[in-house]
Amino acid sequence: MIRLASFAAMILVWQAASYFADPRGLPGPAPVLLAIVDEAKSGSLFANLAVTLARVMAAFVLAMSLGSAIGYLMGRNRLADRWLDPWLVALLNLPALVIIVLAYIWAGLNEAAAIGAVAINKLPGAVVVVREGARALDPTLDEMAHVFRLPIKTRLRHIVLPQLAPYLAAATRSGLSLVWKIVLVVELLGRSNGVGFEINMAFQLFDVRLLLAYALPFVAIMLGVESFLVQPLERHASRWRGDSARRRY
Repeated sequence: MIRLASFAAMILVWQAASYFADPRGLPGPAPVLLAIVDEAKSGSLFANLAVTLARVMAAFVLAMSLGSAIGYLMGRNRLADRWLDPWLVALLNLPALVIIVLAYIWAGLNEAAAIGAVAINKLPGAVVVVREGARALDPTLDEMAHVFRLPIKTRLRHIVLPQLAPYLAAATRSGLSLVWKIVLVVELLGRSNGVGFEINMAFQLFDVRLLLAYALPFVAIMLGVESFLVQPLERHASRWRGDSARRRY
């Protein structure tokens, strides 16, 4: 109910602001909703949303896979951490726009360059979060696994992953919000389809109504992913912490 009330308040503020503003600069919720319906009827909205979502998922999976592996290695191995830390700092401070432009120059205006540029921008954030999680692993559990000679797969599944779950969830949450924003920039600069391309076309036409008609549905989709996928997975993966706390008391 609180979320619904907050959403309703947001709509009311938007409606009130549009009442006093220029309709071309800030259209109200009703005109934007009509534009969404028109684009949906033509099929353009769903086609571009699907293309953008595919790029988001591909870049996210690539960045999280590599970032989690590198972050775990840096968190558990001091030599690897010292060796890779300058690379990590460089990527953290390199502007996303520079990476995107260089990817297009070096690899061409293609899907590989677009997805690769997005993944590289997300990669250092995932590395930093997972590295901190790897550093915080309980050493007594490592000793227990060593004493009982548990296989590597068993250690990862029952010891490492449950402890890393909150950090992986944090990296996922921040990563999704970052990846889809960068995907829009990538599409705006060098793709001929997708939500970012349509936003660029709306900008050239100074059509704020069309711009919001493509931006808001995509934001709604990402909110749905966060609420119905990421958060439930985080609660499921972290349930053991609550159980162990109750056993102690």
